[in-house]
Amino acid sequence: MHKVEDLKIWQKSISLTKQVYLLAANLPNDEKFGLISQIKRSAVSIPSNIAEGAGRNTNNEFKHFLSIANGSTYELQTQLKLIIELHLKEEKIIKPLIELCIEIQKMNYVLQQKL
Repeated sequence: MHKVEDLKIWQKSISLTKQVYLLAANLPNDEKFGLISQIKRSAVSIPSNIAEGAGRNTNNEFKHFLSIANGSTYELQTQLKLIIELHLKEEKIIKPLIELCIEIQKMNYVLQQKL
């Protein structure tokens, strides 16, 4: 078991999730059941799966949940790109979130290799 609060990847994913929620609050209401719902679910999935994996008994179980979290970062990255492509928000607002997704993906890869 790993202390999740000490994991930098978990801390960054919590930060990403908060930023996504702030972004979602400023998207058009007609996206409430579309992209808004989807980006929130994807974002929450990242720290949640990291935490669940950290609480498991073996490193292999932890790696499994890191893999799920990694998939969620790619899903979120895609949805953020769609927000740009659909002109729902300017790229300069979304780009830092995409960069944070990529940073978390890299951290995830390194952590899985260490396990």
